[in-house]
Amino acid sequence: MLTLILGGARSGKSDLAERLAGASGRPVLFVATMEPGDDEMRARITAHRAQRPEVWRTVEEPLDVLAALRSHAAAGDFVVVDCATLWVSNLLLARIPDAGAIAPVATRAAIDDVAERAGALAGWCTAFGGDAAIVSNEVGAGIVPAYPLGRVFRDALGAANRIVAGRADRVYYLVAGLALELKSLGAATLDTFSETRNDPDQR
Repeated sequence: MLTLILGGARSGKSDLAERLAGASGRPVLFVATMEPGDDEMRARITAHRAQRPEVWRTVEEPLDVLAALRSHAAAGDFVVVDCATLWVSNLLLARIPDAGAIAPVATRAAIDDVAERAGALAGWCTAFGGDAAIVSNEVGAGIVPAYPLGRVFRDALGAANRIVAGRADRVYYLVAGLALELKSLGAATLDTFSETRNDPDQR
């Protein structure tokens, strides 16, 4: 089963992923995408490590998440990827190091690369002989970013979220620690709406 957990910052996304993993009774593989760029980030990483059960295996991989899963996940595991937000950010910064010189062609190529990787990740998770939970931020509810790299990030993460959500068995949306499971409430992909619109029996 693939679960996508969406929400804003500090909404409880990681807490829910860890609760689902702990309640599964499965061995847990935790794939962390945060890079220790400064002292504050290093302190966060240390705190996150300390709060996870010692029996959980942790792999830190900021870029090639799929390779990490292929190398370290075992059938029957519960895999947590936390989080897609930083993963996408890391991929973009590796591909576009100069934020002040983003050509439209490079922008499109970067977004397409993220979308391809997200599709591959979702495909691996759905074929995996265990459970997987991917944590990601919903970044589309705020204002349009004022700078080019911010807009590329918003577009790339939005594309990745849509791809994973379409393949996921469950999609949770969190607000202030409260979780809604969208698919059980009837949420559907855009493809479903286009199929319904073209079906005379559904008009």
